[in-house]
Amino acid sequence: RKQASEYSTSSSDDEFEFKPSLTHKAKRALRRRRKLEKETKQLIKQEELKRLHKAQAVQRQLEELEERQRALEISGVELERELRGEADSGTKDETQILHEWFELVLEKNKLMRYESELLIIAQELELEDHQSRLEQKLREKMAIDGKSK
Repeated sequence: RKQASEYSTSSSDDEFEFKPSLTHKAKRALRRRRKLEKETKQLIKQEELKRLHKAQAVQRQLEELEERQRALEISGVELERELRGEADSGTKDETQILHEWFELVLEKNKLMRYESELLIIAQELELEDHQSRLEQKLREKMAIDGKSK
């Protein structure tokens, strides 16, 4: 009897000690989860800021590119007039004017390729932003407890 009563008290003591450690472990796990969620939110904000800065830089480059293309357009119109003999070319001969015109066309093609690259980057940023928003929605939906689902 004595051994049986000692055994039962010791087992109940073990259960009593085990329950607080579970709650302590649960609290620690909850804190760890909250910390991870907070870090994840910070990382998401940092990524959004990076995308925003990159998008602003792309927009600025596109505007500068547009200005350069307008300037090339104006120069191209002048060179074409000189080639047709409508404008006074001064001391320039036709081969020199043609050379300048071809260089202008090459420069314009470079700018158009660069513009295409910038537009692709802008589209990529837009898709990344959309993906981020979808991931956030998914996280929110996954966080809903089973009864509410």
